[in-house]
Amino acid sequence: MTVTDPGPVAVPPSALADVVVDRLTAVYGAAGDPGRAVVMRGYMKDVAPFLGIPTPERRALSRTVLAGTARPDETDCAAIALRCWALPEREYHYFAVDYLRRHAGRCSSGFLPVVRQLLTTVPWWDTVDLLAVHVVGPLVAADRALTAVMDAWIADDDPWLVRAALLHQLRYKERTDAGRLFAYCLRRSGHPDFFVRKAIGWALREYGKTDPRAVRDFVARERDRFAPLTVREALKHLGE
Repeated sequence: MTVTDPGPVAVPPSALADVVVDRLTAVYGAAGDPGRAVVMRGYMKDVAPFLGIPTPERRALSRTVLAGTARPDETDCAAIALRCWALPEREYHYFAVDYLRRHAGRCSSGFLPVVRQLLTTVPWWDTVDLLAVHVVGPLVAADRALTAVMDAWIADDDPWLVRAALLHQLRYKERTDAGRLFAYCLRRSGHPDFFVRKAIGWALREYGKTDPRAVRDFVARERDRFAPLTVREALKHLGE
């Protein structure tokens, strides 16, 4: 258990989820390629089994699955995402991520525990990064009270929650809370996990497109606290 673990979120009843998941498993299941699945699983370090459906084909199949379905509410989003995550193959998780990216604006701050469960269940960068940037980020932007949750996540023992907290402002640009971003980077500067160190550099690099001077000054001042990987990532597009 991590320090911010609220416990498991139950799958709510949803007639829309019944329709979508039934269609999804039929359509995706028929399109699997076992040979390609082995390659995809190896590339993703055995984080999960795969059906073997490449992304362009998978997204085309998703349009077939969703054709004619109703617009979801927050309960539908939770049910579809959690039910997809309960399926073993990674493509179902990707479907859920795409669905939440599309409908994040329909969800309230109360949806964040669902996203937290997705971030910490079968976690890897392929789902964590998209959820952090495209779901957590918009939820926090819509309800700034959720920054308290981000403050808890950055202190968590789970490196994927730490990564999500670091990356949730990635698309905020001028709306970025730079003080919070820099404080998060310093707080986890000595983290042993590669993906956390990489995320610190990525977050700084992205904010550097908005305020390059602030990022240069910050890295120059605190350089000794960061791993070389982090510094390289942070300054990659700043001519240093």
